[in-house]
Amino acid sequence: MIENSRSDVYAAAGVDITAGYKAVELMKKHIASTVTPGVCSDVGGFGGLFEPDLTGIRRPVLVSGTDGVGTKLKLAFLLDKHDTVGIDCVAMCVNDIICCGARPLFFLDYIACGKNVPEKIAAVVAGVCNGCVQAGAALIGGETAEMPGFYPQDEYDLAGYCTGIVDKDKIIDNKQMRAGDVVIALPSSGVHSNGFSLVRKVLDVEHADLTSPLAELGGRPLGETLLTPTKIYVRPVLALLDKVRVRGISHITGGGFYENIPRSIPEGLCAVIERAAVRVPPVFGLIARRGGIGERDMFNTFNMGVGMSVVVAREDAPAALDILRAAGEDTYVIGRIEAGEERIRIC
Repeated sequence: MIENSRSDVYAAAGVDITAGYKAVELMKKHIASTVTPGVCSDVGGFGGLFEPDLTGIRRPVLVSGTDGVGTKLKLAFLLDKHDTVGIDCVAMCVNDIICCGARPLFFLDYIACGKNVPEKIAAVVAGVCNGCVQAGAALIGGETAEMPGFYPQDEYDLAGYCTGIVDKDKIIDNKQMRAGDVVIALPSSGVHSNGFSLVRKVLDVEHADLTSPLAELGGRPLGETLLTPTKIYVRPVLALLDKVRVRGISHITGGGFYENIPRSIPEGLCAVIERAAVRVPPVFGLIARRGGIGERDMFNTFNMGVGMSVVVAREDAPAALDILRAAGEDTYVIGRIEAGEERIRIC
């Protein structure tokens, strides 16, 4: 803690700067777990320093991504559980840049709150650090802003930013995609971090029983199911990229299949998804029934059990499946690439 730094006047306005110092002290042990060889600075400076190892990279390209957790945070507030949403924050960023083939290097977070409760902020950052470890990225900086009167005292917002690196010759740009290629699914861990405004409305989570086992969810409580963090796909995808020439990757986030899969499909081609092949977890059936939501809207809002899709040549599909399974993914084929202007068709 910085000595002699406190302000009674600022505290009277609702901002306790000493709470910020305590929060930093509590989170340091978690941040230390994310340190990688490129880290050149300690937490607490004005900027995070990182020296990338460019060994084996002929034409280095930096790839950046930023995102937040969204209204899923309302579940964390209701359950008073704050150590997993940080994983979501990291996942939403690193899963995006891996779609270009980029290996995450470092991450920064931003937490804005109504009242800085050091233990709560430290729990949030512990989740961020957990996500960074899963992604192989270092947490090299961040910011906590106490904003009384702007946020309710017991609420906060969370966003993050990451930078990764890829050799320019290995950027995944879909130029090699062809009719006959295979679309492979990497399963999601649940709803991930998208569509929660709709989820909260149709399930009335503010008034629902979030802690009792629910038969429709295989005995899992609703709150636990919804708060399950977004899966991070960095390590299995990097393992795949090391062995197979991948022709396209889509991170299935807000907008579901219909918005995200076409982002990796070039003009003149269409991803034909076999609906019967998609393994849809029970939580999506619950949302659809409670909300009276049609199947197209479900596939246009949620990941429906597929957190990421990968396109490879047909001859590479068996090897790709083996590599992903060896990396812990229960992966499977959900479709193929055909000639067409639709970009995606679910049938």
